[in-house]
Amino acid sequence: MSKKLIIFTDSGDTIINEATEVRDGRGIVQEAELIPGAGEVLRQLHEEGFTIALVADGEWESFQNVYRKNGLGGCFDAWIVSEKVGRQKPAAVMFETAFRLLGLTEADRSRVVMIGNNLKKDVAGANRQGLTSIWLDWSPRYFHRLEEPDWQPDYTVKTPAELLPLLHELNRKLEE
Repeated sequence: MSKKLIIFTDSGDTIINEATEVRDGRGIVQEAELIPGAGEVLRQLHEEGFTIALVADGEWESFQNVYRKNGLGGCFDAWIVSEKVGRQKPAAVMFETAFRLLGLTEADRSRVVMIGNNLKKDVAGANRQGLTSIWLDWSPRYFHRLEEPDWQPDYTVKTPAELLPLLHELNRKLEE
């Protein structure tokens, strides 16, 4: 049974641990480890019927390699990758492309969450599009200080496991 809540998610330091990326001579990621618990959470959300779109900055081939190797590629209903779109988040076209590929309309905005590790790209991008922003504050790698008002996430979690109860609650509210 499909869920009302629609999930957009980043990849690096949101599902994949960027510190473990192994790149070839062209800079393409060949393999990388998952953040602890991220694979299980992604798989469970997919099995529960959530619509999930990968909305990520990077190279198409890198994402194909990583998600094919960890068996999670089938969890995504759409792949929105900056290399193919021509712009990186927080550019509106990244989110607009996800809406188009999933057949969403303006009326669906209130049903979409964006999960990411980067306040400047993921959170601000979601906030500017009227989406619910969820900051996965797992990695020390990027901004941890709000430099702009639209960098304020709607929700903050520290681990992928904390996403499950939050996403279930947000979906429950939509279904009421």
